Amino acid sequence: MNFETLGPNVTNSYIFKGSEQTPFLAPRGVFVANNHLFVSDTGRNRVFIWNDLPTSEYQEPDVVLGQSSFSETGRNSGGLVSENTLHYPSGIWSDGTILIVGDAWNHRVLIWHTLPTENGQAADVVLGQPDFVSNQPNVAGIGNDPSARTLNWPYGVFSDGSSLWIADTGNRRILFYEDIPNTNFQAADKVIGKPDFTTRDYENHEPIWPYSVKVNAKNQMVVADTQFYRNLIWHKAEDAFSTPADVIVGQTDFDACGQNQFGLFPSSKSLNWTYDACFYKDGLLVNDTGNSRILWFDSIPQDHNTEATAVIGKRDFKTGSENKETLHGTASSLYWPFSISTQGDKLIIADTGNHRLVITDLKL
Repeated sequence: MNFETLGPNVTNSYIFKGSEQTPFLAPRGVFVANNHLFVSDTGRNRVFIWNDLPTSEYQEPDVVLGQSSFSETGRNSGGLVSENTLHYPSGIWSDGTILIVGDAWNHRVLIWHTLPTENGQAADVVLGQPDFVSNQPNVAGIGNDPSARTLNWPYGVFSDGSSLWIADTGNRRILFYEDIPNTNFQAADKVIGKPDFTTRDYENHEPIWPYSVKVNAKNQMVVADTQFYRNLIWHKAEDAFSTPADVIVGQTDFDACGQNQFGLFPSSKSLNWTYDACFYKDGLLVNDTGNSRILWFDSIPQDHNTEATAVIGKRDFKTGSENKETLHGTASSLYWPFSISTQGDKLIIADTGNHRLVITDLKL
């Protein structure tokens, strides 16, 4: 990879492809905690754990979840859904002890209350399903109304170590649990984006297709709202239960929904299929996935449609994935990065379209 394509705001960059035996296939989820690296190797239906952050192109993982060995890759381990299997895992959160995974296409979230140490280790708790052998959307299948207990394509998960937020993407809402659940099929305490737990219709001021949710130490919340090409920010996370977002990143108002704001090229304000965001220092990093770049805001935006301060992954704000400069040879640059995570000044990017991670130091 030509790391110059990442721009001047990063340094000491390297790529990581996972296990040399069976490397990543479209990894969508990445999280780092206490120097542990967690990766949802989404295309191969497994989650990897490295007990130390890898420093080379390949390194065998310490633990694989969803499969009984590093070489297996089948949906639900080639059989029926169980407490040991995964199907299209995406969002991940951990504090180095607890591990929470959005098992998206099994329409459930799995929780391990102690960090797994064995391959294929069974989860302790399942949310969204009454047991570990059920996996239909909203339990009863497509077309059925949701409830406080059900899930439909839950792609994103986040915790502050006490409470839990789930981006229940297919139900166009975010579920909130006051405490990280200890029992299966536990009901959520509150919902964001809907007036109640059974409503499916949506209004433009609500999260339309929430893919990830993050809350920082200042209790600010950001939601990657993919379908309307925007991120939503609440200055106080508790306000999200009752009021629309305070700030929109990527659009001018709640009714605006243009891909790159209906422009032929991206800009310092526009987004295209945004799937994640991450608080960093006093600002915000936003995954502009469809433009194969990450936007940096040096402070939390206070107004709709704020210009980004800097860009990572492209030479300028006007270059995107489908422009002539990057239409060919995508392996030399980022290609559809789905998620990001930081540890100190270290940035870990799930470079999904290139089937790898990019690990780099930030100079922001």
